[in-house]
Amino acid sequence: MTLTLGHFLSLGALLFALSVIGIFLNRKNLIVLLMAIELMLLAVNMNFVAFSHYLGDLHGQIFVFFILTVAAAESAIGLAILVLLFRNRASINVDELNTLKG
Repeated sequence: MTLTLGHFLSLGALLFALSVIGIFLNRKNLIVLLMAIELMLLAVNMNFVAFSHYLGDLHGQIFVFFILTVAAAESAIGLAILVLLFRNRASINVDELNTLKG
């Protein structure tokens, strides 16, 4: 059995849908929200790599490197903000974090 482009795209769509469900169902824990966003970015990256492989073009893989760089920076900044909010509030419940309101 060979894996076709449809297999990779359906797996990417499944991961993307799982991350969207994770975002909508869990609105309390900030760490789980960040993990769902990372899963969403990884699903998009898998689609880029699949298209890049099947089209014989490297542009998709170059986009993946840029997306991974942005995701790493987003994770570092998000976790730094999370640590600071936990120090100030002693909670990571999203409903209780109203200090970012202008």
